Amino acid sequence: MTKKKKEKMEAVDFDIEPLKKSESDKVVPVKLTGKSRFRFRCHKGVRCFTACCSNINIVLPPYDLLRLRKRLGMTTEDFINQYGEIEILAKTLLPVITLKMKNDEKKSCPFLTPDGCNVYEDRPNICRYYPVGMATLRKKDAEGGKDEFYFMTKEDHCKGFEEEKEWTIDEWRKDQQADLYDDMNRGWMELLIKKKSFGEREFPEIKNQMFFMVTTNTDYFREFVFGSSFLETYDIPQERIEKVRTDDAELLKLGFEWLRSAMFAEETLKIRDGVPEARKDRTDAVLRKVYGNKEKGQIGDSD
Repeated sequence: MTKKKKEKMEAVDFDIEPLKKSESDKVVPVKLTGKSRFRFRCHKGVRCFTACCSNINIVLPPYDLLRLRKRLGMTTEDFINQYGEIEILAKTLLPVITLKMKNDEKKSCPFLTPDGCNVYEDRPNICRYYPVGMATLRKKDAEGGKDEFYFMTKEDHCKGFEEEKEWTIDEWRKDQQADLYDDMNRGWMELLIKKKSFGEREFPEIKNQMFFMVTTNTDYFREFVFGSSFLETYDIPQERIEKVRTDDAELLKLGFEWLRSAMFAEETLKIRDGVPEARKDRTDAVLRKVYGNKEKGQIGDSD
């Protein structure tokens, strides 16, 4: 390997973990773009139909969890009790929900039937992408420098690659509606990447609780927005407030922005002009508590 190539590789960091299905996935070590082409088709007639739906580890990002529990008509608590498990994501040490497999010999997906997936229209994004994977490339020497790229996962049992149907990755993402899920979960991924930049260092428990509740429980966050002094403190346009009142997707986006402000002291939400200094002081006091009693100017430092 040339010195130049080695330096280029050392200048990036790959965040694939939340988007892999299992440790047994065979990732083809080629960076792909949206224009990259591949042959693949999955249908009931293929010999390996549903073979990829067992013994897997699926992290449920916020929008994936929202779609599933709305499909099933369940609260967050009920969904977690029946279908989910709370895990700490390696390298970020932040809590996430993973899908609990059945307690059968194959450790099958709980939504798997002989005819396929019974929540297919609302299936997790990682299932939509398969066999394509998405990862984030973060440039270590550039502030906020990152982009997304794709890779191919190939398992020995999969016969979908023998099909004649050809796609570009962009065409595949659109056909599977993965682009919508990517857009909705991008704020969550950015929070994970930001936390990873702090190294494998635990945040105070209150920060983990904030992250978990906002990213898993839209009912909780909506109650917080409309039942506290949130809207008196932050300058949110009225049109957006009305969307947030009834639209869970818009509520999630607001939640991601608030977490960037509350967890990393980024100026993603503007405090209203004329907000009493006492209320600002209370906000600062909460942030200092979250950040281990640092001074206001130190909040968000990663030392």
